[in-house]
Amino acid sequence: MDFTQLPAILTPDIGLLFWMLLAFLVIFFCLAKWGFPAIVGMVEERNRYINESLGKAKEAEERLANIQQEGESILQEAREKQAQILKEAAETRDAIVEQAQQKARTEGARLLEEAKATIEQEKKAAIADIRKQVAILSVDIAEKVLRQNLRDDKSQMDLIDRMLDGVSAN
Repeated sequence: MDFTQLPAILTPDIGLLFWMLLAFLVIFFCLAKWGFPAIVGMVEERNRYINESLGKAKEAEERLANIQQEGESILQEAREKQAQILKEAAETRDAIVEQAQQKARTEGARLLEEAKATIEQEKKAAIADIRKQVAILSVDIAEKVLRQNLRDDKSQMDLIDRMLDGVSAN
């Protein structure tokens, strides 16, 4: 192929190549001196940031697992305390019910004794009242019978004699 026939842009001459090489080396030197370290530093900083973020994420995951485990243990402890409180409440309730039943039994026995005493007193009073009424009725009846039987003097004298005979026999 004949290079003489090609356009000038495709076939540069030596001077152009020199200046292009010189510009490339200056830019490469500037990049190597200031650009690449800054880029490498940013990449390393970004790498370090990502590694720190991963470490923090792992640490947060571990903490979350610990918190979940603590939460479960606290929940279990709360359930146990709830069961204990319910048990104590049931025992207290049973004790109160037993105490109330015992008090009711005692009060019932006391009221029963009071009722029996009242009934006995009323019974004695009723018997005394009945005796009194029977005595009054007996006296009234005896008086009426005696009045009928003792209307005349002869009947009265016979009764007196009989009574005196009964007293002297004793």
